[in-house]
Amino acid sequence: MRENWLNLPEWVDWVITPEEEKAGFPKRPVAQPGFEAELKKRTLTNLYNTHPAWLDMVHKALDQAVATAYDWDDYTPETSDEEILKRLLALNLKRSSSL
Repeated sequence: MRENWLNLPEWVDWVITPEEEKAGFPKRPVAQPGFEAELKKRTLTNLYNTHPAWLDMVHKALDQAVATAYDWDDYTPETSDEEILKRLLALNLKRSSSL
């Protein structure tokens, strides 16, 4: 979703030179004529500064998916960062001691 916001499909073409392709580089976005200035404004900093509702929803869904992967059945969006870091540290210590 961030990629689509950064590089609106109707504003960019995805290009690659033969040399870039041979070197294994991915295609890169190039602004279509007339969209250069607007595309330069599409940065992650600007996205996170405006923080649209869809971005918040995506982050909450990702947080929930990670909590589910860790079997944290009691996770809620209000779970504090301190609690999350405490749990991650405990998990890390447990896994590193079993090596």
